[in-house]
Amino acid sequence: MKLHTTAILLLFWFGVFTVHTVRGSSSSESMRKFKCVNLSTRQLNIRNLVNYEKQQVPTDAIMFLTAGGIKICVRPNQEWVQAAIKRIDERRTAKPHNPSF
Repeated sequence: MKLHTTAILLLFWFGVFTVHTVRGSSSSESMRKFKCVNLSTRQLNIRNLVNYEKQQVPTDAIMFLTAGGIKICVRPNQEWVQAAIKRIDERRTAKPHNPSF
């Protein structure tokens, strides 16, 4: 009887683990494939922007990543957007290379 109960408990926990793993990986995928749908009309503080990504689908946009990890999409043809991209690119090239040991 103990073997039967142990087998049922193991199957139950295996099922819970499998469902949790599948749900976790699907939500992780959607975060990596974030696409700009709504575009912000506000000018962002350039000092808070750490990265950007150009997108053309579903709309032309620049997706900025803030220091706090927030993704904000804006229209690419604005002057401040081009200045922010230039500043981020300059920061990337100015960083010293640290060799791995």
